[in-house]
Amino acid sequence: MHSPSFTRRQINGFISRSLGAAALGLCALGVQAQDSKPIEWVVGYAPGGGSDVLARTLADAMAKSLGQTILITNKPGAATNIAADYAAKTRDPEHTLLTADFATLAANPALFAKLPYDAERDFAPVGLLGRFPLILVANPGTPARNWKEFLAWTQAHPGSSYASAGVGSPHHLAMEMLAEHAKLSFVHVAYRGAAPAIQDVVGGQVPFMFIDSAVGYPFISAGKLKAIGVASPARIPSMAEIPTLSEQGLRDYEAWAWQGLVAPAAAKPATVARYSRALQEALASTAVKARLQALGVVAMPGTPAQMSSYVKTERERWGRLIRDNGIKLD
Repeated sequence: MHSPSFTRRQINGFISRSLGAAALGLCALGVQAQDSKPIEWVVGYAPGGGSDVLARTLADAMAKSLGQTILITNKPGAATNIAADYAAKTRDPEHTLLTADFATLAANPALFAKLPYDAERDFAPVGLLGRFPLILVANPGTPARNWKEFLAWTQAHPGSSYASAGVGSPHHLAMEMLAEHAKLSFVHVAYRGAAPAIQDVVGGQVPFMFIDSAVGYPFISAGKLKAIGVASPARIPSMAEIPTLSEQGLRDYEAWAWQGLVAPAAAKPATVARYSRALQEALASTAVKARLQALGVVAMPGTPAQMSSYVKTERERWGRLIRDNGIKLD
């Protein structure tokens, strides 16, 4: 049996191809190692609230799709500015995500004379997460049982006070818009978060407020709060017994608390696209759909470009209200 013979050119070619294949393999291993690094998802609110629950629900689903661990980091305070500043200045933009919501992207640019981040330039949209319908609620001792009675009662008592989760929160701005729309006069009582605000409405210290569906429904179902109406165009499927304000006669009024997902602007477009695909897969999954429905959250699947367009519209809408009413946080 003769051993095969090779020319020097064939041997050199074989070595070259082998080295090339090895290099590609090492590159692939490098990419794999990089992609296995945990992703930090920053949330500008305390654990346990609606924002935190939504982030954790979607992070679990996205982690499976991406093949990476996603760790939630809660950095509450300063109307999400602390979290936004942290994410914008991260040293690892490829592995950082931020829940950027109504406050971060739409309200804060008008509420603050100076922000530690730029809402338009410092972040790359990944996609919208969902909208929390806002529900107008009152203490059970309040005589109003529906929008018509609420309107008559507040007209007879100008300067009635209402609670909110804080100046510039969706709960606050939605009530200011309601007052403007229905020509009512209210006094704002701002709290440091939704939990203490709800407790004082439950206790009767303040008669009414807007709450979001995710945290408010347990109080409604337990009879601790009276639901006047939902500020979204349609009833919430999991809370279908609560009528909308629109069907009760309040026309052309709509208010939501919404959330989106962004990456730092320095993240590579391919990275942002990869996160966006994983987000859409998560929002389309049966388990996530069921969880969001239970929370009363309306999922908002879509592209980064669609998120960008939505945010621009919201920034203009709420920015006008904030400027017209002279609302400031600094």
